[in-house]
Amino acid sequence: MTEKIEAVDLPSLVGKEMEPSAWLEITQERVDQFADATNDHQFIHVDPERAAQTPFGGPIAHGFLSLSLLSYLNMQSPIVPDNLVMVINYGSDKVRYLMPVRVGKRLRSKQKVLEVTEKTPGRWLIKNAVTVEIEGEETPALIAEILSMMVVEQVSPTNTKVAE
Repeated sequence: MTEKIEAVDLPSLVGKEMEPSAWLEITQERVDQFADATNDHQFIHVDPERAAQTPFGGPIAHGFLSLSLLSYLNMQSPIVPDNLVMVINYGSDKVRYLMPVRVGKRLRSKQKVLEVTEKTPGRWLIKNAVTVEIEGEETPALIAEILSMMVVEQVSPTNTKVAE
């Protein structure tokens, strides 16, 4: 669910837990496509027969695949300030992979706003604690602190846009 807010009120969101995303199934096709895109064809990801002989019992998703899905998963419960121009992936302060994601499992993300800083007028740095849950598992796939830069169009007191 999208949450609308005035940009100046973004700092009031610190501590807020967002609604979790919808579940997303990790298919072998998605894992194979990620392997092709990254040239990471390690057998534990792309060879179900060999992967079945490992302690994982079958193929697992790349950790970076799970991390890369945060753009999609986290935008299902976005904060949208008025006059939002764009949101830019600004990086990560911390990422820890806690449990492998078996092909066929479903993931979802949960977010909590940790920090909000106006870096320059109209540019807000948001730090979210993110947990990627695996359906039916107690241990999450990963935890991370994700940074996003929200660029908001500046408006003058007379409600006319300010040229940048």
